[in-house]
Amino acid sequence: MAGMGKRLRPHTLTTPKPLLPIAGKPIVQRLVEDIVAISDQKVDEIAYVVGRFGEAAEKHLVAVAESLGAKGTIHYQDEALGTAHAILCAASALEGPVTVAFADTLFRADFKLDTTKDGVLWVQKIEDPRQFGVVIVNADGIITEFKEKPQEFVSDLAMIGIYYFKDGERLKTELQYLIDNNITNSGEYQLPDALRNMVKKGAQFAPGTVSDWMDCGNKDAMIDTNKKVLGYIAKELSIPSSAKIENAVIIPPCFVGEGATISNAVIGPFTSIGDGASVNNSVVKASIILPNSKIEQSNLLESMIGVSSEVRGSAQVLSLSDYSVVK
Repeated sequence: MAGMGKRLRPHTLTTPKPLLPIAGKPIVQRLVEDIVAISDQKVDEIAYVVGRFGEAAEKHLVAVAESLGAKGTIHYQDEALGTAHAILCAASALEGPVTVAFADTLFRADFKLDTTKDGVLWVQKIEDPRQFGVVIVNADGIITEFKEKPQEFVSDLAMIGIYYFKDGERLKTELQYLIDNNITNSGEYQLPDALRNMVKKGAQFAPGTVSDWMDCGNKDAMIDTNKKVLGYIAKELSIPSSAKIENAVIIPPCFVGEGATISNAVIGPFTSIGDGASVNNSVVKASIILPNSKIEQSNLLESMIGVSSEVRGSAQVLSLSDYSVVK
C-alpha cells in the first residue's frame, strides 16, 4: 500500500489511498478484516508495506491488526520499484503460509485455502483483459502462464491482487532472485515474473473463485464500491446515538458516522456520511462525505467530498479535496 494513488487525486494529496473510507472504514481495514474473517487459518501477523504515512496512520494500522488477534508490523517501500520489490520489503514476514493482498481492491470470494497446491491466485473473469494481468489455466485447473496486459486475447481471467502461498520462504527466494539478477519489467520488479519462475520450477498454483471484485482506483470506482459494500453490510448498519437526525429522511443502505448532523435533508440510498460531518437543507445520494465536512443547500449525486470541506448552494457531481470550499 505504498503507492501514491495518483488516479484518486485530489483525495490522495493529504490521505493515502488505502486509508480513504469505504462505508465508514479505511479500504485497507476492510480488506484485512475480510481476509481474516473468511480465512480458515489463524492469522498471526499482518505486515503493512507503506510509504511514509506518518505515526498516527501507522498506529491505526497496528491497532487494526491487534484487534484481529494478530501482530501488526510496518515496513517501508521508499522507492516505487514494483510489486515484487514491495512484497520483499516485508521479508521478515515471509515465513510459512502467507497471503499477499494489494490494498486498492475489495472482494467477495471463496477463501478456502487449498493446501494441496503451492498457492492460490484469486482471479475474476472480465470482458476486456487488455488492461490487466491475466493467468492461463490448463485442463486440470492449474495455472501455467502469466501475461501482463495482453493486447491479443489469451485469457479473460484477471488477477485481482490477492494471493496465497503455502511457503513464504520460497516466495521470498524468488523475489530476491529478481532483485539480484536485475530482472525488471518497465523498470520495475514485478510479482508475475517471480510467479513465472516458480511455475517453471514445478510450483502448482490454482485460481481462486471471486464472486465480486471491487476496485478503489479512482473516484467513480470508489463511489461504486461504496454502493456495493453498503449493500453487503446493510443489516449491520445503524445510526449511532451521537448522531443528530432532525426532519431528515435516510434511505438505506447508508452509513452515518459518530457525531454527524443531518437536518432538513434526504440522504441515500448508498451514501456514507463521515464522523462529525453535517448535511443541512440538502439532498445527497450515492456519495461519500468524509469526516467534518459541511453540506448546505446542495443537491449532490455520486460525489466525493473531502475531509473538513464545505459545499454550499451546489447542484452537481463533485470530487472535492480536503479542506476545500465550493459556494
